[in-house]
Amino acid sequence: MLTTAGAAPAERDSRADHAFFGHPAGLGWLSFCELWERFSYYGMQALLVLYLTNYLFLPQNIGHVAGIDAVRGFIERATGPRSPQQLASAVFGLYAGLVYLTPLFGGLLADRLLGRTKTIVIGACLMALGHFLMAFEASFFIALVCLLIGVGCFKGNIAAQVGELYAPGDKRRASAFQIFMLAVQLAVILAPIVCGTLGEKVAWHWGFGAAGVGMLIGLVVYLAGRRWLPPEQPPGRRGDAVQAAQARPGMTGAEKARLVLLVALIPVLMLSIVGNQQFNNAFPLWSQKYMDLVLFGWQVPVTWLQAVDAFVSTGTMVASIAFWRWWSVRRREPDELTKMALGSLLAAGAPALLIIAAGLIDTTHEKVSFVWTLGYTIVNDLGFANVLPVGLALYSRVAPKRLEGLMLGMYYLHLFLANTFVGWLAGFLETMPGREFWGLHAALVAGAGVLLLMCRVVFGRLLAPEGVAVEGAGSGGVVSGAH
Repeated sequence: MLTTAGAAPAERDSRADHAFFGHPAGLGWLSFCELWERFSYYGMQALLVLYLTNYLFLPQNIGHVAGIDAVRGFIERATGPRSPQQLASAVFGLYAGLVYLTPLFGGLLADRLLGRTKTIVIGACLMALGHFLMAFEASFFIALVCLLIGVGCFKGNIAAQVGELYAPGDKRRASAFQIFMLAVQLAVILAPIVCGTLGEKVAWHWGFGAAGVGMLIGLVVYLAGRRWLPPEQPPGRRGDAVQAAQARPGMTGAEKARLVLLVALIPVLMLSIVGNQQFNNAFPLWSQKYMDLVLFGWQVPVTWLQAVDAFVSTGTMVASIAFWRWWSVRRREPDELTKMALGSLLAAGAPALLIIAAGLIDTTHEKVSFVWTLGYTIVNDLGFANVLPVGLALYSRVAPKRLEGLMLGMYYLHLFLANTFVGWLAGFLETMPGREFWGLHAALVAGAGVLLLMCRVVFGRLLAPEGVAVEGAGSGGVVSGAH
């Protein structure tokens, strides 16, 4: 499908532009590369908190980790003494949070110094090295640093190259990113099954090694497909866009007010997703202790629960899109803040279900069924589908056009804050009864929903599509229509 080497140059370029399901051939190579990069990332993430809690941070092993005293001292100065599980959750939370900060620096590195291709290759090499270093106890924190820098160099820049495949007016751009995200979703489903099974059933380093091999495959795919990507603009020339932006007039009072509001919403958005982010931290630790995962006499790996969540989230995202399309035909579709508030209130039902499960455990003194995982994921993912992507749409529409890239980067800060916060919250898993632990999460997520509704009541007119569209047209910006 992607081979046109025998054609003349002009004909080859024409064919390549529609060679991958009607899209440029480069989209196929980038999507396949992203699939393997995300396979490596989510495979490692599925194992991390279990590996730390069940092995590396146990008293007999933790002394082998280089730098552990400095890291533990840093964490315990803020939180007090930590048990192995609490320390594991804190480290996992910091890692999962910092993943959303490093792409900001990776983008600057590509834009100002190296260009996207070199930055992506460096990122892939660092990620592969990090996964392989995870096989050695002493190099654990060196491995995490390699992974963080590698993700930062890779993540945003490969997505930018997808956009660069298309001219500004090419209507295939939106479906291109859907195809690209489909590759990500496939990786999220497969990674916990492959890497998780190897890590839990064979040996931890087998799981991490499989993630490293996946990253190397992704690097080979990227290099093989590089000739199908458009030529890069020299990094220095990107400064022209900055000079053009500086020549534009200043922001209006309403734009400044919206900017302040978008920044103020970040802590609220952080609270809205604590139930979702806990699925990779406290939930697998709680499940391995209190959930019956024996199927036909075989112990199902705990990491498979994350594959179930990925599979369910795909269906709930499609269901949410279909529902709002159906609703818009019959009634007026609500604005983004309303959807996000409703999504948060619905997502609060997921940890609320685990209050019931914890009550059953306390009453019967037996493990609960795997059905509770399905309940948690379905309710949470239905709510989450109306929080994260809808929030991204809100920030993209409302942010002043000259600062849109910066504000979208700011939007992802709530994921950094949420994962760091969740790492601290997970420490209460050992000290709180299950009903209180999950009740706290339900209250935090529901509280975020109430705060979002209050913002809608107070600031709804400021964020109304009509006002933003008028100002965008007046300032010469690109106007996004109301959805």
